[in-house]
Amino acid sequence: MNKPYTIVIKVGGGEGIDPSALTTEIAQLVNSEIRVVLVHGGSHETNLLADALGHPAKTIISPSGNQSRRTDSQTLDIFKMIYCGKVNKTVVENLRRAGVDAIGLSGIDAGIWVGRRKSAIRSVEDGRTIIIRDDLSGRVESVNSEFLNLLLDTARTPVLTPPAATADGIAINVDADRAAAATAIALGADELLLLSNVPGLLRDHTDPSSLITSIDESTLDIAQDAAKGRMKNKVLAATEALAGGVSKIVIGSAGGEHPIQSAREGSGTVFAQGVTP
Repeated sequence: MNKPYTIVIKVGGGEGIDPSALTTEIAQLVNSEIRVVLVHGGSHETNLLADALGHPAKTIISPSGNQSRRTDSQTLDIFKMIYCGKVNKTVVENLRRAGVDAIGLSGIDAGIWVGRRKSAIRSVEDGRTIIIRDDLSGRVESVNSEFLNLLLDTARTPVLTPPAATADGIAINVDADRAAAATAIALGADELLLLSNVPGLLRDHTDPSSLITSIDESTLDIAQDAAKGRMKNKVLAATEALAGGVSKIVIGSAGGEHPIQSAREGSGTVFAQGVTP
């Protein structure tokens, strides 16, 4: 029996990105009997609600330059309202209206994403490195692929979003790009598409014409050196997926008329075995 073709698509939640804009293309893939898992963010909507509630978002910048959301208990509650509520259910609603049997779930549900909470985080603030010990964030360490395959094998399309949970059931914020990579590895996915509001990995993040079109395992240092800010997490996710056996990973744009098709055709930065930049 042939292995079913599987694509994991992660669409960011930054300003100007609408995950529901992918509805038509996802419906086309599903109708072609391609299994799709959609992972989405919701950072911009979360920031708006956090401002309205008087608890504005804060960013942690690690000594290596990685950026993440400062996640105290109130931030995590706001996060759940947007990610698990407004964004997730809007995406599911639109997919179902397009004839896709979508099911919206967080990483907490059925233990889809289980991880370990970080006991301490280093953050650079005003030139000093401080230690944060009460942050509710972590990293996905295991994926309930059996449950996801159960859904996929019955022609359902999972729409997944953070948070994840610890082994003892505590909700934790996790990076959605890396969670998508872990999901792609666990499912043996053929493709992982990381779509956001940038055209791909740029040699100069201020110059859209400096796109790096392809990376392989021998040139990962080029990608790591070029990545700045949140792009560091995307490159890390792509690197992990490549090492985990995913054949093709693309960091590309969520904009344009056919973003999924464009990414699959190589528009963006392609991470794959045996390609050269």
